[in-house]
Amino acid sequence: MADLAPLSVVSKSKWNWLKIAAMMIAAILALPILVVLVNVVIGDGEVWLHLYQTVLAEYISNSLLLMLGVGVGVLLIGVPCAWLTSMCHFPGRNFFSWALLLPMAMPAYIIAYTYTGVLDFAGPVQTFIRELTGWRYGEYWFFEIRSLGGAMVMLTLVLYPYVYLMSRAAFLEQSENTLEVSRTLGYSGRAVFFKLALPLARPAIVTGLTLALMETLADYGTVQYFSVNTFTTGILRTFYGFGDIAAASQLAGVLLLFVAMLILLERHSRRRIRYHASGLKKASNRRMVLNGSRGLFATLFCSLPILVGFLIPVLVLAYWAMFKAEMPGTNFIQLAWNSFYLAAMASLIVVSLALVLSYAIRLNNGKAVKASVGVAGMGYALPGTIIAIGTIVPLAWLDHRIIDLVKHYSGESVGLLFSGTLVALLFAYSVRFMAVSLGAVQNGLGKIKPSMDMAGRSLGMSPFKVLVRVHVPLLKGSVLTAMLIVFVDVLKELPATLVLRPFNFNTLAVRAFELASDERLVDAAPASLMIVLVGLVPVILLSRSISSRSGH
Repeated sequence: MADLAPLSVVSKSKWNWLKIAAMMIAAILALPILVVLVNVVIGDGEVWLHLYQTVLAEYISNSLLLMLGVGVGVLLIGVPCAWLTSMCHFPGRNFFSWALLLPMAMPAYIIAYTYTGVLDFAGPVQTFIRELTGWRYGEYWFFEIRSLGGAMVMLTLVLYPYVYLMSRAAFLEQSENTLEVSRTLGYSGRAVFFKLALPLARPAIVTGLTLALMETLADYGTVQYFSVNTFTTGILRTFYGFGDIAAASQLAGVLLLFVAMLILLERHSRRRIRYHASGLKKASNRRMVLNGSRGLFATLFCSLPILVGFLIPVLVLAYWAMFKAEMPGTNFIQLAWNSFYLAAMASLIVVSLALVLSYAIRLNNGKAVKASVGVAGMGYALPGTIIAIGTIVPLAWLDHRIIDLVKHYSGESVGLLFSGTLVALLFAYSVRFMAVSLGAVQNGLGKIKPSMDMAGRSLGMSPFKVLVRVHVPLLKGSVLTAMLIVFVDVLKELPATLVLRPFNFNTLAVRAFELASDERLVDAAPASLMIVLVGLVPVILLSRSISSRSGH
């Protein structure tokens, strides 16, 4: 902090514009949340009363049960896998340490479509059972994939990497001395895990669990396809069915309360429990060797999430796309272009704004700027449905004011310049994914010594020129990483795109959802497979980064 003080003093008059810009960006990005909260208060209450009397209890119970099921599932998979790959030596450990992240590339709604095609009544599994046994419909029991339980399983398979990632990092950082002392006291490997390692890693585990549960609340494609009524489906149904933005906002406000509770839980966990093991040998320097049946069990346990959560869905999608789906034509090319163009534009805008915000906090780490950056990064915790509702209301209001103004002075009629174009989508994406970009850019800026800023200033450069000529070239890796992550997130985003896309504009994600909703699961395979393959890129980069940093 002391090193940055000269920057604040020397350039105080010149970075003021940057401070104002950062605060304005944060205020604009906070607009959707503000709109939702205002509509919660000013709504007339008739539709809300109807929702309260009919479906609200179902939305709450299903959302809570879904969170409970996914929470238990991601913990049962993520924590043991993290322990085994970080603290134990068994066949395939090096492979599993990064391969367990692969399901992150699989959007939940795509894995839901895939397993529905495989496990549904008309799918190959049940068809084979009927042909083998001669049973007919109703004469045997089979797991109903299109159910609340099915949604729990699908979301668990793609969200456990959040818990795995955080838990493994915590286990790798634990002190070998601490764990070795516990063994000398007669603790078995199981006792070391439950009585020492697990409590030490609890803050990290809670952080990963919170991220997984926020993604669960944000999911729309899976629960909509499985006909599970949750807040996300209810918000869009109220918005489209009743045409009541205030009632949709009131539902969004309740969902926002759930998200806020999760964030408070995560922060409470980190505040109450802190352990430090700096300067000590890492526990992973001496791993427990698992031989025989224990090693085989560890290998099988780590194999199962990869097999079920990634390999089987990808192989099924590839088979459908190559042998059963209609050959992709010009329409598919247009969809791919729309998706890639939109994702590229969004990543460029989001990373540019993140550079301004991050540089503002580097020059002046005051409360106002820090608060602004914090507000700008709030969107990632919010479901796309909330952001979509909060985006369309102010932009539609602005459009109608412009239409009235132009018509009054010129008599001409202009269309919807903001809410009816890609501007609305790009704004929503900026709100939703700003936190992702901010994290990568701030991490990169933190590695650049303050002396580089001072050298640029001594040569007569303005703060803006220092950013462009000094920092941006040094931040190439961080900027490209941020752009790539935002690119893939935009490519997979479904609810916000469904609400805000212009007429006659489709993306790969929306087309896959539409085809699956029409029960054309095979035809949805090419678009789904393209999304998964592109999503693999950041996952591979993430796994390589983890391996290089940890050396394991």
